[in-house]
Amino acid sequence: MFERWGRWVHRRRRTVLAVAGALLVIAAVWGTGVFGALSSSGGFNTPGSESARATEIAERDLGRDEADVVILYQGQPGTTVDDPAYRASVERALSALPAGKVASTATFWTTKAPQFVSKDRTATYAVLRLAGADEAARQDSFDVIKDDLSRVGGGLTAKVGGSVGTGTAINEQVGSDIGRAESMAMPILLVLLVLIFGGLVAASLPLAVGGIAILGSFTALHLLTYVIDVSIFAVNITTFLGLGLAIDYGLFMVSRFREELGRDPDRARIEDAVAATMATAGRTVAVSGVTVAVSLSGLLLFDQNFLRSMGYGGIATVFVCMIGALTVLPALLSVLGPRVNALPVRRRKAATAPRRVDGWWGRLAHSVMRRPIVYMVATVALLIALGAPFLRINWGGVDARALPTGTDARVVTEVMETQFARNATAPIEAVVTGTADRSAIQAYGDRLDALPGVTGATVTGAKGTTTRIALRYDADPNSDAARDLVRRVRDVPPPPGAQAHVGGRTAEIVDQLGSIGATLPWLALFVGGVTFALLFLAFGSILLPLKAIVMNLLSLSATFGAVVLIFQDGHLSGLLDFTATGAIEPSMPILMLAMLFGISMDYEVFLLSRVREQYDLTGSNTIAVATGVQRTGAIITSAALLFIVVIGAFATSGITFIKMTGVGMALAIVLDATIVRALLVPATMRLMGSANWWAPGPLRRFYGRFGIRESEQPAPRLDPVA
Repeated sequence: MFERWGRWVHRRRRTVLAVAGALLVIAAVWGTGVFGALSSSGGFNTPGSESARATEIAERDLGRDEADVVILYQGQPGTTVDDPAYRASVERALSALPAGKVASTATFWTTKAPQFVSKDRTATYAVLRLAGADEAARQDSFDVIKDDLSRVGGGLTAKVGGSVGTGTAINEQVGSDIGRAESMAMPILLVLLVLIFGGLVAASLPLAVGGIAILGSFTALHLLTYVIDVSIFAVNITTFLGLGLAIDYGLFMVSRFREELGRDPDRARIEDAVAATMATAGRTVAVSGVTVAVSLSGLLLFDQNFLRSMGYGGIATVFVCMIGALTVLPALLSVLGPRVNALPVRRRKAATAPRRVDGWWGRLAHSVMRRPIVYMVATVALLIALGAPFLRINWGGVDARALPTGTDARVVTEVMETQFARNATAPIEAVVTGTADRSAIQAYGDRLDALPGVTGATVTGAKGTTTRIALRYDADPNSDAARDLVRRVRDVPPPPGAQAHVGGRTAEIVDQLGSIGATLPWLALFVGGVTFALLFLAFGSILLPLKAIVMNLLSLSATFGAVVLIFQDGHLSGLLDFTATGAIEPSMPILMLAMLFGISMDYEVFLLSRVREQYDLTGSNTIAVATGVQRTGAIITSAALLFIVVIGAFATSGITFIKMTGVGMALAIVLDATIVRALLVPATMRLMGSANWWAPGPLRRFYGRFGIRESEQPAPRLDPVA
């Protein structure tokens, strides 16, 4: 099938390129408009949870109480909120805001609430609820007034935060991060590709696929915004995933095409070379794309919009990469033919398949297989030791501290936490429905106020049979103590005949953890089952898929342990330029798990398919493993290095958890391409011997008919090595 497809593309190469060019122009013009269509709310909350229900009831019956905008006012030393001129300056600035864009305003002077004043009484804040029936409308209101919010006289300064203010800051940061990451990655990738291929033309082709992947991912996300609410963070994730996969696929395809041209330089029929490339590397690309897409589809099992939008966006991006590699790239290769080797920068050896397995990678494999137990025990012990810190992970949410130091929205959050009553704008909220008995509600509020850790309980809204009680507390919202407090609040019996729903930021984290914990077994079953099936189709073995899954879990646990050490504990925070909050947002490891499972299977299929091919020819497990490692070691290492460059560029993001994802994935790929592929795979395969390829008779026959192999034709037998 892939060979026929290659010939079809070759014969219609100019048409394919013309259509691709037109689509690329559309993507460049329309696809880049995605930044204005994405949701800045994050999507980390859990629909249908108790905290979500509390918010729905409160907004329906009492109106919104969200701190859309928080304006922090700070005076000069000696100037306090008790000074009439201070109040006049703030009220004059607020009254000058464009009409119709602010639904309500709360200040110290309108509420007399002590939490509105800092400990030294030199700072205060105003809480604005924006006009608008939905998030988009409120964002429009903010866009109109945002330039006026920081204008205040009387020697005061004003900084803007709040949920909408923070979301806007994140939007702007994401846009600048992508531009910076691309400008950093592309030149480095070009240099590395030139060194790998030895020529400018060949090196430019994977970058061309990468450019298609970036614009294609923007277009795919823009299309998705018309169907679902897509998180702003999806742009970062899908961009580096798409660019990384596109570079990998381009490397595989161009390398194989040059190898096919080099087999018979005198004949060098371009159509045959393209067809052979598609039948081998093209098939690998298709298998990889399907595997990564299936892994990402596991994200659709979760309730959180962040994970679901990442799943949809990731799947679309993977298919854009795969389609680009299987259509545009073979068309370009058909047009170039032998000119793919043009503009060389160094003398290049003929791109033929290696005939022996005594190269560096082959010698390493033989060394490992001579001492398999030593290597296996050492590498497994190392991975377990790296993963141990994951056992003490602390889960938390995302707030303005994810932004770079000095950002106005972050400064507002930090000052509010240190100079004001803690959690003043993010309390735990108990929404009581079903009773208008004020005395019963008061008694319920008193019971809540008496809970250890609660510093105050205040009725912030009451209408009919619905009442909202805000609880202030001293603990960090991301801490175990705060989550335990939410659970204790939920255990307090509501007034007779009434119901109580507990919400707020910390309650959302509690519900998110509960939802993710309940879904994880289904994710493991789905991803593990599909991975097992795909690896069986690739290798015809029952044991190899199980081994691969266990190795992935070891590699991922080591990665997550390193993430805890770096991003929770703060090691390397100065070098990586972020502030550790002592917590990890729970959606991010899930996202990394889904992406890394698919990417690691890409390398697994590429390596073990060559091993299987040689085992079928020689019947020797040792020779097959050494040959497979020798023939794929350099290209897997090159692919991993290029992927790390892409991810490393995005690890410079100013958004902390985007940086965490980039660093974590780079670490995982390093571990996967070195310790796992070069050491652990040969050691375990040597110990299992011929059992590597065992399968029951019916499954062997099934594999013989439907198995996925690297090549349609059997590879030539290699000279054995003593």
